[in-house]
Amino acid sequence: MTLKKTAFHTIHQELGARMVPFAGWDLPVQFGGAMPEHRAVREALGVFDVSHMGELEISGPDALLLVQKVTCNDAAKLADAQAQYSAFLTPEGTFIDDVVIYRLAAERFLICVNAANREKDFRWVRGQSEGRVEVADRSDDFVQLAVQGPRAQAVLQKLTEIDLAKLSFYHCAEGMVADTETLISRTGYTGEDGFEIYFSPRHAEKVWTRLFEAGEEEGIQPAGLAARNTLRLEVRYALYGNDIDETTTPLEAGLGWIVKLDKDDFIGKQALLEQKKAGVGRKLTGFEMVDRGIARDHYPVFMNGKVSGNVTSGSYCPSIEKAVGLTYLPAESSAVGTELEVEIRGRHLKARVVPTPFYKRPKS
Repeated sequence: MTLKKTAFHTIHQELGARMVPFAGWDLPVQFGGAMPEHRAVREALGVFDVSHMGELEISGPDALLLVQKVTCNDAAKLADAQAQYSAFLTPEGTFIDDVVIYRLAAERFLICVNAANREKDFRWVRGQSEGRVEVADRSDDFVQLAVQGPRAQAVLQKLTEIDLAKLSFYHCAEGMVADTETLISRTGYTGEDGFEIYFSPRHAEKVWTRLFEAGEEEGIQPAGLAARNTLRLEVRYALYGNDIDETTTPLEAGLGWIVKLDKDDFIGKQALLEQKKAGVGRKLTGFEMVDRGIARDHYPVFMNGKVSGNVTSGSYCPSIEKAVGLTYLPAESSAVGTELEVEIRGRHLKARVVPTPFYKRPKS
């Protein structure tokens, strides 16, 4: 299969990035090393090429009705230029995808979806549409950079007249960045302050160059998938395909806060009402290794000598200097302090349930 390339691909190669296949794309896993890139985001500023993500636009007089039908959060509460974390669910209440919804206007919504689900999501949403609404896959119209870290605002402010200090968390603005028409949102997948900027692929090289010139004195670094993974794991952000998928519900994944069961009917609502009434049988649970070893994705997890599941996400995390992971455990066995074992290279190594998120950003 021929891998897709983002508009920044040549830049990544020139910077010596190690490229890997991911969701059908050829993407940088690291540049100068995953650990320094991770620390750059926590301490200064890192930039991720996340142009592989997809964007669906829903527009028209009935746009909100469709968004409400296909997502579990309450998009009716959004004001213009506000964003919301949500999900597309199956009728069984399980994840089709987790998404970020942007209300750009009363009759215009942009939804950021996961790269591997782009075509699936588009077909599914379009298949649910009715009335005066248009669903468009606009993924090829955008590249996306995630500018993340405590120096993100200071650096990005040099390139725009948008007052970033007034741009609240999970809000967005349309305007010029590096002389380029851009949608800029105060969102991210790292647990740090930062922004995600969407713009035309035609301006990829210009915006990248201007951004890195502006951030040179602030310690800006390009960052790859490896650092993105450890950063999001530290703050317990779910990864579709690992922690959540079409076999898991938001209630099981600890994402019940994005499910608004008091809003009008949406796909999956009845199943979630029934699950909530019956009680959730398993929970996505955080653990840290007690014995020396790193629990990697998919390693078997044991409780009382029996397999209870697999590590959904696991790694050594630089900010906390610990090996941690996530796994689904029976609800009655998910309390903090509960002991479990992870099979690593044929050995059963001890671990214990701990509170999550594993890392919290220090208050400024």
